[in-house]
Amino acid sequence: MTLGAAAFPILPGKTDEWRGFISELNGARRQEYEASRKALGIHERTFFQPTPMGDMVIVTLEGDDPGGAFARFAASTDPFSTWFLAKVKEIHGFDLAQVAAGPMPELVVDSAP
Repeated sequence: MTLGAAAFPILPGKTDEWRGFISELNGARRQEYEASRKALGIHERTFFQPTPMGDMVIVTLEGDDPGGAFARFAASTDPFSTWFLAKVKEIHGFDLAQVAAGPMPELVVDSAP
């Protein structure tokens, strides 16, 4: 298993909208969310981090190929993925397909031998 992580800023004034989005993922859209991540072969965890520079989201992806899974998801056109990608664009201000086309975050230190 490989672990990947990325930090995404929440646009100013969009934190409440982000919390609503997360409520949908944990509620009405939970089955779609779980099925999506299972199909991608990843376990996703999301953390909220307030900072002096604004609110951030830290997302971890764990699986055999988190980078490939991220790229496949960003190019998905099924109804759940289309909804999710549109919400990300509204809340974070960017297109995940453009992010996925760039380099993945670099692991620089790991406490495990």
